Amino acid sequence: MNISFRTRQRIKRGGLVALIVIAILSLLFVLWFIWLGRFVVYTRDGGAKFDMTLTDDFSQGQKAKEPEKNPVKIYYDEGENALNAGTDLAQMVGYYADEEALREGADTVLSQVKNLPTSTPILLDVKTAKGAFLYSSAVSTKRDSGINTAAMDQLITYLADNRYYAIARLPALRDYEYGLNHVSDGLPTAGGYLWADDDYCYWLNPASQGTITYLISIVTELKSLGFDEVVFGDFCFPDTEEIVFDGDKNEALANAAKTLLTACATESFAVSFVGQDATFPLPEGRSRLYLLGTNAAQAEALAIQSGLENPAVNLVFLTEIHDTRFDAYSVLRPLAAAH
Repeated sequence: MNISFRTRQRIKRGGLVALIVIAILSLLFVLWFIWLGRFVVYTRDGGAKFDMTLTDDFSQGQKAKEPEKNPVKIYYDEGENALNAGTDLAQMVGYYADEEALREGADTVLSQVKNLPTSTPILLDVKTAKGAFLYSSAVSTKRDSGINTAAMDQLITYLADNRYYAIARLPALRDYEYGLNHVSDGLPTAGGYLWADDDYCYWLNPASQGTITYLISIVTELKSLGFDEVVFGDFCFPDTEEIVFDGDKNEALANAAKTLLTACATESFAVSFVGQDATFPLPEGRSRLYLLGTNAAQAEALAIQSGLENPAVNLVFLTEIHDTRFDAYSVLRPLAAAH
């Protein structure tokens, strides 16, 4: 079919106009899509919905404030943890290697630590309830034969040299070896002999000056090894009516905690405690309260119950589960779970 020149020109002009119209409509569609995006609301279950009532008018609410100059740094990303190692305690997400993990191999623990970025908080058990030290301590020559002390020493040195946030945990008032050799610092029964628990461990008197001096000597050594924080476990009286103690037990524990904090804490070293519950009388200062075996559903209630001014920083949950309800607070998980 023979199409005239004029007809071809009309078709060409029509096509050009159509292209222009399509381009304009496409631009309008993009602008409309961008404008519509301001009304998208994302739900907790990962879905999305439109809310056309949203507006930029702040008359019904409060405009966001400028961030503070020195906000608390919060890190939730496993494997990308970091900790503000300044003078102020910060919220932390890290890992722990308990006595069982260290018995399986301190060298294995070291290899796991090397996969983590520096500044990651790492908690290590450093002494047993039998009074045996897991590292080469000068405080006592008693060693745990089931632990490779040389590998443990290497692990501690690596944490210090590479600026990890190193935390040492030890049973404070439960120590068979020290109680055996310092009877006057133990908790006696009415018969005059030291009370021992089912694991045949002696418990120490928190009101005894000898007990406090012993604990301070351990902390002093841990500080010299490069640890940034010590956590006293078993900081309580044993649950028994057989011991004889003159005075108020809660007051004795509170006074002992305050004395240890005053003697050992610095601007770069924290003295913390494992509480049997959230009501533990945490002394005022550079200190945290650690809780074990907590149900994630109870985390918020325990934070309120603790009465801590800043539970996100000063309340630490040791847990094996990855539950986002712990994310509002400091949390440590088994090192083997690091990824």
